[in-house]
Amino acid sequence: MQKRSKRYQESVKLIDKAASYDAKQAIEVLEKMPKAKFDETVEAHFKLGVDSKHADQQVRGVIVLPHGTGKTQRVLVFARGAKADEATAAGADFVGAEDLIPKIEKENWFEYDVIVATPDMMGIIGRLGKVLGPKGLMPNPKSGTVTMDVAKAVQEIKAGKIEYRLDKNNIIHCPIGKVSFGAQKLLENYETLYEAILKAKPAAAKGTYIQSVSVSSTMGPGVDIKA
Repeated sequence: MQKRSKRYQESVKLIDKAASYDAKQAIEVLEKMPKAKFDETVEAHFKLGVDSKHADQQVRGVIVLPHGTGKTQRVLVFARGAKADEATAAGADFVGAEDLIPKIEKENWFEYDVIVATPDMMGIIGRLGKVLGPKGLMPNPKSGTVTMDVAKAVQEIKAGKIEYRLDKNNIIHCPIGKVSFGAQKLLENYETLYEAILKAKPAAAKGTYIQSVSVSSTMGPGVDIKA
């Protein structure tokens, strides 16, 4: 069994297992926990009463958090000509076309967090499916990363746009900011994400939709929120 750090053990003591926390209280508990040597990311975890194996019970979408995530996303854009120029002007970190394929395939190049592509580039990017798919980097029209408006896509991602999606255990894990944001900003980001997940409830979902919710920092224990 993994031995937990002294800081983790001190953090656990702040959680009242008998309490039923609302989101504001749970985030305030996180804020009181002993700090790590770096600015930890705060994540929200939603266990949903759906079955991700069924296409009609998928839950995924994109939102722009009001206060961003605290992390500047590095954006790679696949585009040509004027669209490539627009992407560069909008602040994309890397822009290219076919020339980038061997770099990703042969050099294992993954120094970016999000890929945006114009629709005409998807035939080329499809060749990278086996490499990009497992890393969750494949551009997708549903998440707004396959688009002709590359400038808008880049600007939104840089402003804190995030994608949320179910994992194979029917849980959504999503960053809602950094510990340094303070409770109010974290709460506003959390509420934006919560509302989005609520609205994304599939018609085919039966029973309790949001089964459990918790928040945690990178190195800390989870604090349960009454769902």
